[in-house]
Amino acid sequence: MNLKASLWQQQTLKLAMTQELSQAIALLQYSAQELADFLENKALENPLMQIESGNVQPMNPLIDRNRRKHRKAENDWIEQIADKPFSLEDYLISQLNIANLSAEQLKVIRHLIQNLDENGYFFGDLANIAEKLRVSEELVEEGLAVIQTLEPAGIGARNLQECLLMQIYYKNPDNELAQNIISNYFIPFAEKKWKQISKELQVSLKEIQNVSDEIQLLDPKPCAILRTESTTYIIPDAIVEQSASGLTVRMFDDALPRISFNEQYYKKFKDQDQQVSSFLQDKLQDYQWIIKSIEQRKETLTRVVAKIVEKQTSFFQKGLQYLVPMTMKEVAAELDVHESTVSRAVREKYVQTPIGTFLLKSFFTSTIQTVSGDENTSSTQVKNTIRQLIDQEKKEKPLSDQEIVEQLKMEQGIVVSRRTIAKYRDQLGIPSSSKRKRFN
Repeated sequence: MNLKASLWQQQTLKLAMTQELSQAIALLQYSAQELADFLENKALENPLMQIESGNVQPMNPLIDRNRRKHRKAENDWIEQIADKPFSLEDYLISQLNIANLSAEQLKVIRHLIQNLDENGYFFGDLANIAEKLRVSEELVEEGLAVIQTLEPAGIGARNLQECLLMQIYYKNPDNELAQNIISNYFIPFAEKKWKQISKELQVSLKEIQNVSDEIQLLDPKPCAILRTESTTYIIPDAIVEQSASGLTVRMFDDALPRISFNEQYYKKFKDQDQQVSSFLQDKLQDYQWIIKSIEQRKETLTRVVAKIVEKQTSFFQKGLQYLVPMTMKEVAAELDVHESTVSRAVREKYVQTPIGTFLLKSFFTSTIQTVSGDENTSSTQVKNTIRQLIDQEKKEKPLSDQEIVEQLKMEQGIVVSRRTIAKYRDQLGIPSSSKRKRFN
């Protein structure tokens, strides 16, 4: 073996991840909202970049003031309601007859309310609260009992079992069987060990089924309905439209701010000292790369969406059940790009179509083999078929996963395993056959 030092030439190809390339990749995977935020932040650090939001209109104070005068009586009260934050404490205190409560009782109740979580459950410790407020534990227990009489029913419960029991007492105080089952058989009941409960209580399975139906109507998160959340809007990145010539694709650029070059600023300072000139050259190059990256993003996204529309034409024209198998690898090969490029292009992006707005990623489904082998089906179509079979089954004798496997093969020619059926059923939120069974 020769260990002497020597010199030789070697030619290799390497991909250098430059800052500009990294930026182009990042912009490709940005959604419309993320891209808008990115451009606004860039404009703050780059004086050569000017942005103007497309959805922002210039304001004339005089005109707007006159308009507000005419709309004041009609709209102000609605706006005030919308702007007022929700307070669980105010809502619960408003239900109390404060005149019948001492100052000490009210103080305890207010403190207990602060120990309710967002779903209305009490998570505090009564003994610790009593010690902290320097009152008796009995007074704290009485305060919690008062809260538990308020609406919504189930508020102040310490666990799910107590929450459901409180709601049963409130909604149907005469249903002693339901109260007994929740109080003494809660775990076996939840685990569907109904035969054991039926034998011990000397009641029919049908009666236990009725209790289950009633419990299904209860709310395990009583305060969830009181939470106010801001409305979120989906901004599509692309729009697919039906025209006389067929389906057309266009990018939705209205949500993005318009970018322009600050020519006046550049001319004013470009001939200053070397440091300023160097700074402006860097910002000019940064601006040019951003413009180029946005154009590349638009071009790539347009090509990907157009290819999706081309391969899923039946879906856009006829409906959800006509979604055909399609993978990112397949689309990438036809567009002559890397699979990761397609993945980035569809990440967190939506397309508006004649039949609704969808995540671009939802159009990619795995291939399921059929008996004939000539035509394959998609996992989405299989899920829809599974849902239809379960909707049509006899509830007294629901289909097992293996029976669904056999029906899909015999009636639809679809070949799937029992494990796949169980996975798809879980994804659809459908319980197992034992939990779907009904009793006469």
